[in-house]
Amino acid sequence: MKREINKIFKQLRSEYSSFIYNDISVCIEDEAVKVEYDFWIDDKFNFRPTLTIPFNGFIVNNLTNTDFEILAFHLGMIELISYWKSVCPSKIIIRPFKLNQEQIDWWKKLYFNGLGEFFYTNAIKISLDGFVEIVSDSDNDLHHLSVSFNEKVIIPVGGGKDSVVTLELLKEKFEVIPLILNPRKATTDTIEVAGFGKDNFFRIQRTIDPLLLKLNDRGFLNGHTPFSAMLAFVTLFASAMTGARHIALSNESSANEPTESESGVNHQYSKSFEFEKDFREYVNKYISKEMNYFSFLRPLSELQIAQLFSGFSNYHHVFRSCNVGSKTDSWCGKCSKCLFTAIILSPFLKKQKIINIFKKDILDDETLESVLNELTGTTPVKPFECVGTVDEVNAAIIRTINNNRESLPTLLKKYEQNSMLDQYRNVDFEKLMNSFNDENFLKKEFVEILINRNFMMAEKIIKK
Repeated sequence: MKREINKIFKQLRSEYSSFIYNDISVCIEDEAVKVEYDFWIDDKFNFRPTLTIPFNGFIVNNLTNTDFEILAFHLGMIELISYWKSVCPSKIIIRPFKLNQEQIDWWKKLYFNGLGEFFYTNAIKISLDGFVEIVSDSDNDLHHLSVSFNEKVIIPVGGGKDSVVTLELLKEKFEVIPLILNPRKATTDTIEVAGFGKDNFFRIQRTIDPLLLKLNDRGFLNGHTPFSAMLAFVTLFASAMTGARHIALSNESSANEPTESESGVNHQYSKSFEFEKDFREYVNKYISKEMNYFSFLRPLSELQIAQLFSGFSNYHHVFRSCNVGSKTDSWCGKCSKCLFTAIILSPFLKKQKIINIFKKDILDDETLESVLNELTGTTPVKPFECVGTVDEVNAAIIRTINNNRESLPTLLKKYEQNSMLDQYRNVDFEKLMNSFNDENFLKKEFVEILINRNFMMAEKIIKK
């Protein structure tokens, strides 16, 4: 199958020569800003995806049409990769604004690393130097935004446990504005539980051009794109319009670990510290020196976040992290994300509470043994999902086994019998629970919130 896709890649790449980012249309109406993109593959396929940003009561800055075009242009630069990858032409032509060589190199790096999973899973062998040429075909200069800022915090909410922890901890000390891209039940329920009205959040609606879906059905190329990078550029709209200086993501230190160690491919590249650093530098140099994009949970591991989340029981019935069940607002109970979530919560929640969340005892499902092996490091490739590190998974399992010796579920019994996992059986749970990754961009006031909440609770867990 991979060889066949690689063959299709070469055929399409020879048949289609260029992807053209042709234009942006920004329409400022009474109740919303509407953005439409104009993308072309040669002169054969035209895509017109849209973005709609409703005005809310917390909008404080009156942005000019050019300001909106600059924000929309940058979002379009990451939006285009979803359409480019359908045929992977060797040239991308950018027409709305002028990019210098440094910017071209920046975008090329993001595209290449952000598409790492796409290339890997499709067995496409290609280098950073050779995979695409980006041509800037415009005399229209970019400039910094001229807007005023306050100390409010934008918090993107995805409906999972991580953004819940960020929302709960920061709303105690800051005035926060939740942001949801394409709202669904889990995200709106989350902000409602947090005390925000259903309309009291920054709502952004993104549409995909139906032609892309038709091409996918016809056998054109498809696969993973760096969604978190798109979300990063979406948050700039909210920051500029509300004046909220701080944009607090919920990406943890665990996101830095490659999914496949030999190649270095990382499913979570656009959640990594490397991307966060690059993005901050780009925004500071080309968009605004005042915006403070950072991940609030970057110093923490998935274990520490799970421990914090376990204390927010009012969210346990509404949070969702399962991509398979996202459209039905459910946990499928069969995927790596479901199993990982159950494992990482198991040291901190009683067995029945975890069963109540997933509507089944996932850890007793022997059909998930192969997924367990991927999560624990028995196999060389982790699941291509947003999951924790191999060390964290093993530490959580060992702690759960030690706490439940009398009634181990099937998967944990199989874990104990797997001699290949001997190297992980001495992972230091306490060390992971008390770690604090110094690779972060948190200002002092945000660091203090984490230390005060996380390590007091961690100490209680360890003493048990």
